[in-house]
Amino acid sequence: MQIYGDDRSGNCLKVRWTAEHLNLPYVWHEVLALTGQTASPEFRALNPFGQVPVVRFDDGRTLAQSNAIILYLAEGSSLIPADAFDRAKMFEWLFWEQYSHEVVIAVRRAKVHLLGQTDAEIDPSLLPRGQVILARMDEHLSERDWFVGTAFTLADMALLPYTRFADQGGFELHRYPAIQAWIKRCEGVLGLPAL
Repeated sequence: MQIYGDDRSGNCLKVRWTAEHLNLPYVWHEVLALTGQTASPEFRALNPFGQVPVVRFDDGRTLAQSNAIILYLAEGSSLIPADAFDRAKMFEWLFWEQYSHEVVIAVRRAKVHLLGQTDAEIDPSLLPRGQVILARMDEHLSERDWFVGTAFTLADMALLPYTRFADQGGFELHRYPAIQAWIKRCEGVLGLPAL
């Protein structure tokens, strides 16, 4: 399995972490999204949308979109709940992560940390919107260890990368103790070094 991704991208990290957690062998190809590498004809042959991550399997098939990839990789594993309702709740968080969380937390982090933009150059609504998102997550986690059910699932995998690096976007994670405790639990499950 060949994974094409940018190590600075949470969407790419969730694919890498899923493969590693499930002991799936892969070869990582670093593709720097912000330098135009995803616009090359070679990359567009893998993913016409020009986005990372994308996976090429041994049979030549390719799959893009991070949550589609992790769902495919985790098929039949404990990362996808067996209970139908818990599985639906996992999907609910996966959709929310891409529709509400990533477009705020990840975008602000990219602008601050990767592009070096100042607050004056960044949409001023991103910071307060992100604080609402993080408060919602913190409230949810204040009553449970994991986003869905009683174990680490793809809901946690999907939400972890950009939340874990939210400080790099100017979000003050120390204000969210339940999120901080959840990040530590996730790091323990995945064997990640503490930040």
